[in-house]
Amino acid sequence: MAKPEIEFTPSAQTPWTVCEGLVPELTERVLTRDEETGVVTRILHFAPGTDTSPNGVQKHDFWEEVYILTGSIRDLRLNETFCAGDFAVRPPGMEHGPWVSEEGCTTYEVRYVSR
Repeated sequence: MAKPEIEFTPSAQTPWTVCEGLVPELTERVLTRDEETGVVTRILHFAPGTDTSPNGVQKHDFWEEVYILTGSIRDLRLNETFCAGDFAVRPPGMEHGPWVSEEGCTTYEVRYVSR
């Protein structure tokens, strides 16, 4: 199974939901999901003041590409801030985060597996 075919659709029709984990200020709008692998395309939102430390360092078994649309986030391990226009490509197993966003941040994210 793959992600479903979707023609242009207003993303605002997709509701915001709280992400898995311990940080209710971190929400996502899942645009599409592959039910077999669990990989998604989503918009991720850090409300102002979000701290993802309770979720710890993240590491996945899939590829992840992230583009920052608005705001900024600071990686607490790297002590580095990333802003709108910055992007990341993370191979499976790459550690990242935790993050803090004082002003808030919105990202566009695509996850996929290599076959």
